[in-house]
Amino acid sequence: MKVDEIDIVVLWVDESDEKWRDERYKALSNSNQDGLDPGLVTDPSRFRDWEIFNYWFRGIEKFAPWVRKIHFVSCGHIPDWLKKDHPKLNIVRHDQFLDSACIPTFNSRAIEVNLHKIEGLAEQFIYFNDDFFITDHVKPTDFFINGQPRDTALLAPIISKKNSTGATINNNMEIINKYISKKNSIKNNFSKWFNPKYGMQLLRTISLIYYNDFPGFFEPHIPTSYLKETYREVWELEYPVLELTSEHKFKSKFDVNQWLFRYWQIAQGNFVPRSSKFGKFFILNNEDNEMLFKAIKKRKYKVICINDSESVKSVSKIKDELKQSFSSILSEKSSYEL
Repeated sequence: MKVDEIDIVVLWVDESDEKWRDERYKALSNSNQDGLDPGLVTDPSRFRDWEIFNYWFRGIEKFAPWVRKIHFVSCGHIPDWLKKDHPKLNIVRHDQFLDSACIPTFNSRAIEVNLHKIEGLAEQFIYFNDDFFITDHVKPTDFFINGQPRDTALLAPIISKKNSTGATINNNMEIINKYISKKNSIKNNFSKWFNPKYGMQLLRTISLIYYNDFPGFFEPHIPTSYLKETYREVWELEYPVLELTSEHKFKSKFDVNQWLFRYWQIAQGNFVPRSSKFGKFFILNNEDNEMLFKAIKKRKYKVICINDSESVKSVSKIKDELKQSFSSILSEKSSYEL
């Protein structure tokens, strides 16, 4: 495998699969797992399908044709329109890289922290959720330069939340501060931390610079560039906590997640600065999603995240508008579609 090859990994689940839903609720009702996320049952946005995943593939093919391979990860779910024998597509089931004791899993964090175990995965890979989309032309150097991931290094405070996300970030940061000195990280990589590419976002770091430890990292919620070596290094140091996360069938406040590896790369200075305007995070709502629709149609950002929300009620209307917006820039079927 060539050192400059770049793969994509994407996770997907078919929430309409009744068998999967039955297995999930059965596992949940029988679970004695500590620290369960209370939103597991009540939040429909966790698995809602907006029927726009085909545009994800169209975006990759049109705007990032240089990608070597797409590793499509699921419990066995495959969209009925997906061409399974596409030469650049590797369909990966959870049981092909997770230990048998961890199967079945309904915990995306358990899957994320084991991605480096996917057979045939390139040393350099970009991790996508299925709500991340490429909406304009990107180059390999937008994600990696000379074997280093591209990223935006900004400090940010950790905000407490009702679900387990805040606890998970705290768990990540505990590990980062255990091994890496904030003072030395910034001293040794000053131009990476205080880079003009970050613009006004630099104020985040400046406001938190006097903390002795890393308080937290700004999370842009866009595709993340990873090195498999980063995964291997952190696993070697923190096997027990990563194994515990892997064994959790559902999200827990005791988990870590894939952001741990991103934070590790940044804190170690193993990255190349990238503009804070490279991508944009959008949250769907009931009132006004026009900024999102315009961003897609005008290809305002290279990548975007379309984050679902429990508060969304007008699903059908928003779904139609999303399809119309994507169709305006990605009207032709990709070779990944039947």
